[in-house]
Amino acid sequence: MPIYSNGLICKPFLPANRHIPELYLKNLHSIIDQQYRLGLYRQRRIISRYQEASRVLNGQKKRPVISFSSNDYLGLANDPDVVNACIEGARRYGSGAGASCLIDGYTQAHQELEEALAQFLSRERALVFSSGYLANLGILTTLADRHTVIYADKLNHASLVDAALLSRANLQRYAHTDTVALRDHLSQEKNDAIVVSDAVFSMQGDIAPLTELSNICADYTATLVVDDAHGLGVLGAGGRGTLEHFGLNQTQVPVVMATLGKSLGASGAFVAGSADLIEVLIQKARTYIYTTALPPPMVCAARASLEIIQNDNTRREILHRNINLFRSAVAEHGISCLDSATAIQGVIVGDAKSAVALSEALLDEGLLVVAIRPPTVPLGTARLRIMLSAAHCEEDIVHLVKSLAKLLPLISR
Repeated sequence: MPIYSNGLICKPFLPANRHIPELYLKNLHSIIDQQYRLGLYRQRRIISRYQEASRVLNGQKKRPVISFSSNDYLGLANDPDVVNACIEGARRYGSGAGASCLIDGYTQAHQELEEALAQFLSRERALVFSSGYLANLGILTTLADRHTVIYADKLNHASLVDAALLSRANLQRYAHTDTVALRDHLSQEKNDAIVVSDAVFSMQGDIAPLTELSNICADYTATLVVDDAHGLGVLGAGGRGTLEHFGLNQTQVPVVMATLGKSLGASGAFVAGSADLIEVLIQKARTYIYTTALPPPMVCAARASLEIIQNDNTRREILHRNINLFRSAVAEHGISCLDSATAIQGVIVGDAKSAVALSEALLDEGLLVVAIRPPTVPLGTARLRIMLSAAHCEEDIVHLVKSLAKLLPLISR
């Protein structure tokens, strides 16, 4: 019998309120039971204490673990300057914005962050959203309609897929990074077209061929939209992300989105581009207009993180040393990983239940590495997604790789 993610036993019950249809309740339990039987049931782990790469999990007993599942790539979420900026932001503005940006929630902190982001990325303007999901929905539902065709990489983040569907455009998904197929599609397209792609793919760790995508869009007058959630702060000589990595400017990639909750260690997201693009989003993006503004403390924290990224490359250099160390160590131990030069490293296990078993075995070794299962990844490709950070030390990575080398043969038998 499955157990709810809060630890409660999942068992049928009769509704006290007879207005609730019993069939409805049975259907809910059927969905939960199916998730459990297929090895796809998801549970939340309670983090009771956070310190750099170390976590303390609340379970039957509190135990410290090293997390390899966080998007905090530069270890900035726990940086004293960032934490203090968050505290000072709360003292000045309060804990929440209290309203949407167009009503009463747009503070001086929001304005300063947007200006700093635009300057950092050499864009005319930037616009802060409350989350990356909302930002992507805002972009595509504003720029596309039923007369538009959206071409999307098949492994794009779920928010981009949902955004395309909600826009009511004709969504066409091309094979992962297949620029030949994309060019062929666009050569025959007669309608307005938007090409949308992750810059760094969140489950693979590979980098999109953005230069080719940009050239194809220029050849066929399509608009290129790039989600650089996992590239900002990590890639590029100055940490400006995947576009800097490829040397692409605002003309070549007119719309870029990135999050504030990964390498910047805060929360929220932003869109950057031309002044006209940002003004249209302010006027038309429903996920901006009708959402409470990002809490000012988070805005202040993100601004402090941005300053650190601009002024000091040390954390990024440590991160890339850790990536190289991990890649060398897994090769030495004969562990097969997805081809990735980014902080996202994947070990394909295949079967969802086996991936969960490996994740639990690693937890017994003091390592938090979450199993990623369908529908997040295709059927038969369940995996461990290993997220590397500047907060990890060499001993952490060596411990992880040795544990993988010990446990993988046992799980695969």
